Amino acid sequence: MHITLTGNLGSGKSTVCKLLEGKYGFDIFSTGKVIRSIADDLGISVLEMNELMTKDHQYDHMIDDKTASISRENPDKAILFDSRLAWHFVEKSFKVFLSVDLGEAARRVYNDASRGEVEAYKDIEDAKTQLAARAANEDKRYEELYGIHYFDFKNYNLVLDSSFLPPERIAEALMNEARGCETWDGYEKTGRILVSPKRLGYASETEVTFEHGYVYPVPIKVSIDGDRFTILEGEEYVKRAGEEGYAYVAASL
Repeated sequence: MHITLTGNLGSGKSTVCKLLEGKYGFDIFSTGKVIRSIADDLGISVLEMNELMTKDHQYDHMIDDKTASISRENPDKAILFDSRLAWHFVEKSFKVFLSVDLGEAARRVYNDASRGEVEAYKDIEDAKTQLAARAANEDKRYEELYGIHYFDFKNYNLVLDSSFLPPERIAEALMNEARGCETWDGYEKTGRILVSPKRLGYASETEVTFEHGYVYPVPIKVSIDGDRFTILEGEEYVKRAGEEGYAYVAASL
């Protein structure tokens, strides 16, 4: 099985990848490490690297060609592609987008010393500004290069909110969804969104457990603007989901 994992900056992709590698035996192919390594060699920040990639597309094509070839050459191998665009280049995969609240993402990257000097921030507000700028830069570049919209949730089999659950729980939910996709051959079906009640404004002191299932049984409808979800239908179900300790509600746009 091939899983392609992308998402917002600071959404915890690398951590989830390590968990899937250790617990479920996936081999990891990460383009983020490649980009950070190139930036480090050039002595520039990751944001500056993204700006360079906007002007010189050789780096994008190098990464994309490598992704496609690994997928074609290993159709039966368990591979997790930690990559912005692998969902577009891998021929058959379970396509996952990790979505995260911008404030939470900024807190994570600001406190992550492992990112080094090429990805340093003055404070959390500076991290929010840089993350938003990088996202806008990447979205524009991918549209110019390939005519695709990176933040269009219809590109993915699953959009999974990673804002408030521990990484272990996120990895568990992801694998449950991936296995279901294999069972019902859902590779061509897209648009399943699992979002935390807390992300929708319903924080609860009830402990989140997976004992009764991790997704509340009644779906809702939302709209999205950037990283913000707004409930259109089903507000009462979001409240109940939070009160009963569900990790997610299933939403459609």
